[in-house]
Amino acid sequence: MEEKYENWTKEFMESWKQLDWKRTLETLDKNVEYYENPIDSPCKNFNEVINLWNVVADNQKDIEYKYEIVSFNEKTCIINWQMTRVMTKTNSKQEIDGIFQISLNEEGKCTFFKQWRFTK
Repeated sequence: MEEKYENWTKEFMESWKQLDWKRTLETLDKNVEYYENPIDSPCKNFNEVINLWNVVADNQKDIEYKYEIVSFNEKTCIINWQMTRVMTKTNSKQEIDGIFQISLNEEGKCTFFKQWRFTK
């Protein structure tokens, strides 16, 4: 079971690092319940998720990351991740520490995604 979460996280983070947002979206089920921020309502549909990701290649670069699967069971996985990236418009470096809460279906696609992140 941990292997499926490991595979998903590697693909999600590596596709993000490579700025391949279409590949990142392939890790998500089209009916994903997607929370960009934990206190906001989830995206209403997959087009809203696409709109969050289709700017990635234009607004960031030089991404480095690491992660650790903190906890998991049959339904839920908690992942702590850290990232550094350069925001292209300001050429400023950001450091991020975050948590993903995910659920995967039988095909290994994410059906529930919620993140908490803190940026320095």
